[in-house]
Amino acid sequence: MTVADQAAAAAPASQAEPPRAARLAAEYVADFQAILATLDLVALVRIVDRLRVARDAGRTVFVAGNGGSAATASHWVNDLAKATQRSGQRAFRVVGLADNVSWLTALANDEGYERVFAGQLENFVGPGDVVAVISASGNSPNVLRAVELARGRGAITIGFVGFDGGKLRGLVDECLWVPTAQGAYGLVESAHSVACDIVTTCLIGDTPTEPRSAAP
Repeated sequence: MTVADQAAAAAPASQAEPPRAARLAAEYVADFQAILATLDLVALVRIVDRLRVARDAGRTVFVAGNGGSAATASHWVNDLAKATQRSGQRAFRVVGLADNVSWLTALANDEGYERVFAGQLENFVGPGDVVAVISASGNSPNVLRAVELARGRGAITIGFVGFDGGKLRGLVDECLWVPTAQGAYGLVESAHSVACDIVTTCLIGDTPTEPRSAAP
């Protein structure tokens, strides 16, 4: 065995397989670029309009998701609440339904995990509010129950979904669907994060409405 062979055999796996890592990284970037190129901007603008109406009417926006989507939801709540203040418009009233750990776990323990979001909404949601849920599969029972309750209370519902859209796609008033292969969670979650950032950017870009001229 040569010295070079011995060095290669002793090299850590991270150094011994750079071509495979590079290939996987390149494939992910290429797949994500394809998703971004076909992102439904018309749907995103409709979502912006729904949120704008809720903001101007002083209604509340509720956001929920599971796992990685819960992190996206929490991040988006922060941006809607704080970043959009730069627009000079009325501040958003926004609540993250995955952020109150005590309440969420109490509902999960006492009533079942499918009730963790709907159980919170029962205390608050009303006509004109917005309930936005993020789900890669579109089939998570807890987000479906939340949307059903919200619709029953006269709230506007928004969904961010992936894969084939699941049940959620046909249940919400507005939907951003990222069509992907089943199980492509990383790509869907990345796309949902970008979509939320785009919506936030549009809302930051709002300027105060010009006052209407008095009727003669």
